[in-house]
Amino acid sequence: MQIREANKVMTENQQGSGVGSIEGKSGLIPGHPAGLPVLFFTELWERFSYYGMRAILVLYMTETAARGGLGMDVKNSSDIFGNYTASVYLASIVGGLIADRFLGARLAVLVGGVIIALGHFTMAIPSLISFYAGLALIILGTGFLKPNISTMVGKLYKPDDNRRDAGFSIFYMGINIGAMLSPLACGYLAQSEHFKQVLKSLGLAPEMSWHFGFAAAGVGMCIGLAHLIFQYKLLDGIGEKLSARQIETSTVTENQEQGGSKWQLTESEWHKVGAIACLFVFNLLFWSIFEQGGSSLNLFAERLTEKNILGFRVEASYLQAVQALDVIILAPLFSLLWVKLGRRQPSSPAKFALGLMFLGLGIAIMVPAAMLSSHGLVSPYFLIGVYFVETLGEMCLSPVGLSTVSKLAPRAFQSMTMGAWFISTALGNKLAGVFSGYFKEDPQSLIYLFGGMAVAALAASAVLFLLTPTIKKLMGEIK
Repeated sequence: MQIREANKVMTENQQGSGVGSIEGKSGLIPGHPAGLPVLFFTELWERFSYYGMRAILVLYMTETAARGGLGMDVKNSSDIFGNYTASVYLASIVGGLIADRFLGARLAVLVGGVIIALGHFTMAIPSLISFYAGLALIILGTGFLKPNISTMVGKLYKPDDNRRDAGFSIFYMGINIGAMLSPLACGYLAQSEHFKQVLKSLGLAPEMSWHFGFAAAGVGMCIGLAHLIFQYKLLDGIGEKLSARQIETSTVTENQEQGGSKWQLTESEWHKVGAIACLFVFNLLFWSIFEQGGSSLNLFAERLTEKNILGFRVEASYLQAVQALDVIILAPLFSLLWVKLGRRQPSSPAKFALGLMFLGLGIAIMVPAAMLSSHGLVSPYFLIGVYFVETLGEMCLSPVGLSTVSKLAPRAFQSMTMGAWFISTALGNKLAGVFSGYFKEDPQSLIYLFGGMAVAALAASAVLFLLTPTIKKLMGEIK
């Protein structure tokens, strides 16, 4: 989930942030440029808005009209969810290109944030037209903001600055803090009986609570925008649009460094492209199952799970905060693990296979949960366990995949190759919506749904383990 977003743009910046990089003066974060906290808090609130809305999206679509929802069936709502999440990734590719050629990253972030806020507030209007219009605006705005804000983080540092990875780690924590807090805030407004009673006491219809949840996501984005505008000058020289001469000079230099034609690939590079193609397929499968968190698992939490943890009422949307918390806990541990293992750590394809293995083991936990659902509501600890084990898989696959592709991509086609990689994530999100469309509340259907995904992930893991020696040969000197 969130870790792949931070690493996505981290790898893009590692490829080409030399132009416009500056040292920057130290700011609120000791030892780092003053622009880092500006981007940190802007991204924190943008992710607050995105994941807050995402936590209640499927639940709102499937809720009955009498209770303020759209009354859609699971299949249609899952299709919309899959199309939406896939479109966000595809729009990021276009948004990055527009920023490179026309707006510059800094202006693109500002424009994107405004459009995102408008999208959330549009969804706060109770009508089907405003619902779809709001989703379209959020997709458009995220396409402008998401890739470009991280590009700016890269430009805060010179290419050889040893603070660079630490800076991205700090930025990445902002993503997960926002993603952890937002389901709690937006979920409370959208679903809690307490807030519905507050609305009733104010003379408002309780079923309007969903739209307060969407509005809260918009407020979060506005807080991020206000912070960005207030501190805008700290980003002077960062993310400005390059002139035609700068672009031409950069391209000529790149071609000279390549030592020949920009468009010819060596045999070694073709082999590496083959390795990327192999990993592409497994990456797509991973996200098609992992993204059940916002769809079928969210529906399971709403309809078939007890709403009580340690005596506290827990709405289904609150559980969407669990994976972000898991990432915050596990990311530094995995970072230490890879450093500790050094050259003894598994190869990139082997880590991919481990990621799929954990994914399969995680979703398999839902099989006994589905069985128990025939006897009544099941414990929320099943879902908490699923999210934890799946996050172990995310730690093995997401950052590793993006880092590996950035190293394998032919130098003449780095941006194009990374764009193709993000397409696999987009297709995975779309397929997640298709899978979720088969969600039904009877135990047998759920056993087939979750069990089938578990078998697919574990089988893919086994196949990838077998293919690892071949893929390592294709990767050449890249480990």
